[in-house]
Amino acid sequence: MPQYIAMISLLVRDYDEAIQFYTQKLSFNLLEDKPVSETKRWVVISPPGSSGCRILLAKAVGEEQASRVGNQTGGRVFLFLHTDNLERDYANLIEKGVKIARPLSREPFGKVCVFEDLYGNLWDFIEPGPAPMP
Repeated sequence: MPQYIAMISLLVRDYDEAIQFYTQKLSFNLLEDKPVSETKRWVVISPPGSSGCRILLAKAVGEEQASRVGNQTGGRVFLFLHTDNLERDYANLIEKGVKIARPLSREPFGKVCVFEDLYGNLWDFIEPGPAPMP
């Protein structure tokens, strides 16, 4: 039986501020937003045009989870987002005020930049392939 990772969980402080960042700044799609209880929602987002892994926005509960918001990987890059045109998307990040942790560069695997989400999680934004830099 084939297997694949369908979804990952991303700790957030607040559902609405996270939805706003991901849909407004990164143009992600809000796929689901359903109440589960008085304090819990099932909120699923995905990058535009994606049919792969989705992200469940999980509101941190308690001090331990809250301490991990923005640092689920101990300061390393947490998520890897691919695109077909990094220069276009990099310009969009700049225009929308997304914090760039490492500017656009060319690496053996393609073009890449590192940005921070609203909580400080680091994302590698990659255009795969040996595309030349302008």
